Amino acid sequence: MNKWIELLKNNDYIGVKQYIKNGADINDENEIGESVLAVALRNHCDDDLIKILIQSGADVYDFDNEGVSIFDMAITYNNIDLVKYIIEKGIDVNKATRKSGFTPLMCAACYGRVEIVSILLEHGADKNAMDTKGFSALDFARKMNKKSVLDILGFDKELPQNRNYTR
Repeated sequence: MNKWIELLKNNDYIGVKQYIKNGADINDENEIGESVLAVALRNHCDDDLIKILIQSGADVYDFDNEGVSIFDMAITYNNIDLVKYIIEKGIDVNKATRKSGFTPLMCAACYGRVEIVSILLEHGADKNAMDTKGFSALDFARKMNKKSVLDILGFDKELPQNRNYTR
């Protein structure tokens, strides 16, 4: 994995292509279960390099040992093109890969990813879904003070708030 990290940190297109050509495992993982694609996203690699990895077989449905998925990372880093691509590939926009039940919509709400929230809702994301502690995307948006997301989710300040939020 060290070779992958070196290539990705340097956005080394030629090196990545050669490494793949030489038979490197495109779905190799580090000690915490992050795939090559996850490391590329975390290191903010160029979109073209991300596309090379995906076209070479990187698993867009992968998730690490904590349950953080490639989809979650694309949302976190506001990679709208990758979010759309993964949705087009048929991902369940309501699937929570973390034990906490934290959904992609909750992730987008936390980070204030307005466009991604809209995209997820357009593709059937359940804005009423709750994590294992009973919190919804609306609760996360309210706690993180993401006003634009609150508007999209239909926040009604007349309704009682879930005040048990402690994260």
